[in-house]
Amino acid sequence: MNPSSLLEQAARSVTVPSSSVVEALLQAEKTARQTKVRYSFEQLVGNWRLRFVTGTKKTRSRAGVVLGAGRYIPRLITIQLSYSITAIPDAEPPIQAGRVENSVELGALKFILTGPTKWLPKRNILAFDFTRMTVQLWGKTVYRGNIRGGEGTEAEFYRQGVGKQAFFAYFWVSEDAIAARGRGGGLALWGRQV
Repeated sequence: MNPSSLLEQAARSVTVPSSSVVEALLQAEKTARQTKVRYSFEQLVGNWRLRFVTGTKKTRSRAGVVLGAGRYIPRLITIQLSYSITAIPDAEPPIQAGRVENSVELGALKFILTGPTKWLPKRNILAFDFTRMTVQLWGKTVYRGNIRGGEGTEAEFYRQGVGKQAFFAYFWVSEDAIAARGRGGGLALWGRQV
């Protein structure tokens, strides 16, 4: 089975052996590097549910059997990324900017982190920072506020180089799934949420 088909299946929660998913992710990353494929920020806009993650060799050696070479996210926990585009007026040079929302839901508890993003098209990198947090319990907001410097950090975000920021380097993007390597070296696969 080709890597794209396998990744599409894994992103739809079709259980594919973890080792096969890891191999498909690595092959897709290698192909993207060789072909110098370019994606657009618009292709990432939407809601994406995290389906599969790997750690780096360093984190795997610390986590041992728990992480292994990669694992599916258990169904009882929902981890979702949402991307949207926003305009940055008068930015020089022009910036492909947006917002990110990362939500983690486990039973009645939901954490939501939000903040700015910027797209670096030459390297398919989406840099981001979380500047606000919301905590909900049974659908009711129990906390909402700035974190890590809030608005001040957000204003600085667009002036900073990506070397000082968290990011995902996207190497495989389809209509229904996306895959990236994080700044820390791990791989992740998301499936589109409708």
